[in-house]
Amino acid sequence: MKYHALHKVIGQGNFVLALAEGEFSGKRVAFYDLFRIENRKIVEHWDVIQDIPPKENWKNQNGKF
Repeated sequence: MKYHALHKVIGQGNFVLALAEGEFSGKRVAFYDLFRIENRKIVEHWDVIQDIPPKENWKNQNGKF
């Protein structure tokens, strides 16, 4: 698992969402990590890892980010 680029960090209340791009098992992927913060520490974490297909297979030019 490698992170190459952090695209966006969004926070509201005690939640923080990080959108990043990188590699997982040799594939190009998007990482979506959601953290719940309590007393300035991460107490819960959820994530989604989604493949990013080659650009020629995209349905549009919007991309993941």
